[in-house]
Amino acid sequence: MTDKLELADADWRERLSPEQYQILRQAGTERAFTGEYEKNKEPGLYKCAGCGEPLFSSDTKYDSGSGWPSYYEPVQDAAVEEIVDKSHGMVRTEVRCARCEGHLGHVFPDGPAPTGLRYCINSASLQFEPKQG
Repeated sequence: MTDKLELADADWRERLSPEQYQILRQAGTERAFTGEYEKNKEPGLYKCAGCGEPLFSSDTKYDSGSGWPSYYEPVQDAAVEEIVDKSHGMVRTEVRCARCEGHLGHVFPDGPAPTGLRYCINSASLQFEPKQG
């Protein structure tokens, strides 16, 4: 991971679309089955839409049926931070970008092998870089 990216709220608002701001900076979520990358099957790398940090590889993406892009592990453990989320009357594990602390989604213990994890991530918090060649 590279150095932390810290910006003023006004800078985040200028840098991000309103939907990206609401998700990345205010811990929002997009509606299920509406995200740009939910059905994407192209090979490549998913980076943070806030700071460009590499987060997930298409090699670990799978169709969870949840309505959001799902991965069984990040590109590096240090790429994401996991935080206990007690909002909405539930206890979940929030996933944030380790570099800019942008909200990405949540991780659940119901994913496939080899990790058994499902990183359920908002498309709006990602930017996709297709594999070259």
